[in-house]
Amino acid sequence: MIILNTLEDFKRIYHAGKKWQRCMEAINNLKNIEPDVFYSIGDSLVYRLAEGATENTELFEGHRRYFDVHYYLSGEQQVEIAAKNTLTPEIAYRDESDREFLRGQGVEHLLKAGNVVIFENHEAYRFSTGEGVRKVILKVTVEETYFLNK
Repeated sequence: MIILNTLEDFKRIYHAGKKWQRCMEAINNLKNIEPDVFYSIGDSLVYRLAEGATENTELFEGHRRYFDVHYYLSGEQQVEIAAKNTLTPEIAYRDESDREFLRGQGVEHLLKAGNVVIFENHEAYRFSTGEGVRKVILKVTVEETYFLNK
């Protein structure tokens, strides 16, 4: 997991490459999107605005084909992160949903307004608490700009 303190840090570090430019295009479109509706940019990025209380989860969630980028607009949220190889598989990976669920323990981090967080695919995460959370969730393909199966 990579935690950047501000959107400016994200822009400075991740400015090159189509997937990062598409992330900024999505973030710049915030004024035009509704909460909990998925939007896409090309075939390499989907995003949505999430608001409200955090649902406590027992299992860690991991991905393989997409990685998540969360940009916190307000509030704060507790996340626990662990390397997948230190966790026990609970629900097998499904290509259709790009998710797998694992059990175990990780390291907790507090995420807050302004943070941009990149969840890497060799890790899994679970959220435990949150208050006043409003964030943009971007799901970015690991392929450079297209799906290999198309």
